[in-house]
Amino acid sequence: MKPANTPTTPVRVMHIGKYFPPDPGGMETYLKDLMVCTQKMGTTSAALVHQSKLGLRSKEEHYQSQGITLGVTRVATWLRALFTPLSPSFPWVLNRLIKEQRPQILHMHLPNPSAFWALLIPGARRLPWVVHWQSDVLTPKSSWIIRFCYLAYKPFESALLKRADRIIATSSQYLASSRALAPFRGKCCVISLGIADRFGKQVAEKTETIPNGPLRVLAIGRLAHYKGFDVLLRAIAHTDHTELDIVGSGEQFGKLTSLSESLGLAHRVRFHGAVSDADRDNLILNSDCLCLPSIDRTESFGIALLEAMSAGKACVISEVPGSGMTAVVEADKTGLVVPPGDYVALAEAFDWLTQHRHQLVQMGCLGRTKFETELTIDVSAARVIGIYDKVQRAPQC
Repeated sequence: MKPANTPTTPVRVMHIGKYFPPDPGGMETYLKDLMVCTQKMGTTSAALVHQSKLGLRSKEEHYQSQGITLGVTRVATWLRALFTPLSPSFPWVLNRLIKEQRPQILHMHLPNPSAFWALLIPGARRLPWVVHWQSDVLTPKSSWIIRFCYLAYKPFESALLKRADRIIATSSQYLASSRALAPFRGKCCVISLGIADRFGKQVAEKTETIPNGPLRVLAIGRLAHYKGFDVLLRAIAHTDHTELDIVGSGEQFGKLTSLSESLGLAHRVRFHGAVSDADRDNLILNSDCLCLPSIDRTESFGIALLEAMSAGKACVISEVPGSGMTAVVEADKTGLVVPPGDYVALAEAFDWLTQHRHQLVQMGCLGRTKFETELTIDVSAARVIGIYDKVQRAPQC
């Protein structure tokens, strides 16, 4: 699908994000792919993010991807609290880069408390703002400490959303369920996330034959409580002909490996930890389906679903109210949808796929078709550029 919009004149955009590749994560992957794709379409992009490792020195670099050079500034992270990087020098670096690079638009990817500094910088306030709403901070399953800290976070979040020219939500489901966005829905729009197509001809080669043997399930993501990987392990234990590969690292690693051992799954479950892009792609291609068993709206979209669909793989997801996962995976068409936290229903889904291999392959093919028409980075980037054009044309206060 060809991009529908391209800028009439080159636009200089500064992205404010949390982290940037090679740091893993869906937000990071999308930010990099978006910058590369919009730059190919004529937009000049630079990113201001945090260092993923603790330290006192910031770093400016020229990041190379697909023949494109991106300017990336990684601000020193002094501390980390509640998975949030704390970078005291962020406002000074932001102010300096605005003066040096003279961006025409600030594109902020939230949640990210460092973006709040733009509220206090005159140079930033003179620019139009586009806010990319990746997820809410507060969800129904948030811990008491998150709820307490959100009391201090919310006024700045509301001030930033009020000042923003346009707010991009990643799905209509998430937009409708977000209490934080509710007062600002008049300036919200929905643009699905997208990724670059990494598989191409390899997809046809992998879908020519019907798989046999144990159902090979793949799960990708940070080992965090909301991902529901404990539910997934219990579902695997409830089946007889299913194997599982888990890619990712995180605070739940110890608990999950212990649970796997206690369930007697050592011979059927493999924890790979953080892997290279090539190894992850190889695992995707050699899987039968991808499972994203998340239990909370913290899972707002699921970039891993796009990776699987781009490789022609069926997906199994949980139907979390308000999450955008069901905007990506269509029940009984591109995958199966089960109630969140229900390991019995998840096991039954795996058993059904094991017994219906032709439908498994068909779901993967339909997923690949949906990816090509709706979920590529080209489609997403073209729509974002359309937003850039609109905010530039709008009168600024």
